[in-house]
Amino acid sequence: MPTLRALLIASLMFLVPFARAESSAVSEQALKAVLFYKLPLFVYSGATDKRYPINICTLGEAPLGEAAGKLPTTLADGRRVELRTLSTATDADDCQYVFIGRSEAVRLDSLLRRLSGRRVVTVSDIEGFAEAGGMVEFTLRADRSGLLILINRKAAQKQGIEFNAQLLRLAKIVEP
Repeated sequence: MPTLRALLIASLMFLVPFARAESSAVSEQALKAVLFYKLPLFVYSGATDKRYPINICTLGEAPLGEAAGKLPTTLADGRRVELRTLSTATDADDCQYVFIGRSEAVRLDSLLRRLSGRRVVTVSDIEGFAEAGGMVEFTLRADRSGLLILINRKAAQKQGIEFNAQLLRLAKIVEP
């Protein structure tokens, strides 16, 4: 019988190649929301107490908002999830995962500095996000055939965060 992690990796591998920007049954934003939502299943960030929810937050005008709101409130491993929309980076104090919307591109450097020093996984679809010091970037493949996950392991390791090897095999590692 396949393990839960194997099933999740299989679902990620199935979804990523089929994400199309314009003409897919699954919108690009919905796919990004699902990937963002499932990310905690593939991240090691120190001891976590399953009695407390994981705060997954979006900052700025993130296109994930509507799609993320339709996701279940419990992860496959039983941890509860609370989805929050933030007004400012100051509101991110209780977040373990923050998706930074494209509307925040002009303030990206200051946002990443504000979030540094904490165990918060930073995620975005801003072009060049991983190279700028963000941890996980969702981007369209060059041929627009699907999504590519870019991971900046060094930025994550500075915050005491590691990624599951299965996710790392699916992703492209970015070293600025």
